[in-house]
Formats: sequence, C-alpha cells, structure tokens
Amino acid sequence: QVQLVESGGGLVQAGGSLRLSCAASGRTFSTYVGWFRQAPGNDREFVAAIRWSGGSTYYADSVKGRFTISRDNAKITVYLQMNSLKPEDTAVYYCAAAIEDSIPTIGRYKYWGQGTQVTVSS
Repeated sequence: QVQLVESGGGLVQAGGSLRLSCAASGRTFSTYVGWFRQAPGNDREFVAAIRWSGGSTYYADSVKGRFTISRDNAKITVYLQMNSLKPEDTAVYYCAAAIEDSIPTIGRYKYWGQGTQVTVSS
C-alpha cells in the first residue's frame, strides 16, 4: 500500500506560481507518479507524470512550458512547479502512483492522494 499526501495548493493571481508536493509513504515502490486535476463539472485530466527510474517526464499540451514535474529520491517526494498560472488551471490537483512498464493511462494509477485545491484569480 502506498499513501500519498499532496500539499502546496492555494489562491494565486494569474501569472503567478505555485509548487505542489506529493509525499509518499508505506510501500513506496512505484514506476510512475503523475499529477492530475479536476475542475468542477469536468472529468479528471492528466497534467504531468514522471518515471521514477531515469526521470523521464510527460506533460499535457496545456501545461507544457509552464509546469515542471520533478522528484526527490531521498524524500520520496514528487513536485509540480507551476508557473504562469491561468484561471483555467483552477482545479483540485491530485497525485497518483502506478506500477507499470510504460506510461500508464489514468485508469492504471492505483494509488491516489486526497487532492489539493489550486485557485487562480484573473
């Protein structure tokens, strides 16, 4: 079992930045850790993912060039640095972990955090 706890959400003005953290505990082995978001009335969508071994990263087109996902092996923590935030980035952000051989689809992520709210004002 893997426990994931997100933090770092909050209220920020458009153009601002936030850094989200996802701390893992328990049986922490996983191959991919991803960030997802869900706005009211919308489906949960992929934002970014990182392969734990090797550090390969993947991004949704909507956040490329603005968001950066990274990991700290010693702290077993994954970060999402979000710059140039837009009102449309407003959502609850979730981190999730998967044990897969290749980049998983959302349904293949087995462990999920409780989410952290990000609100971007215009």
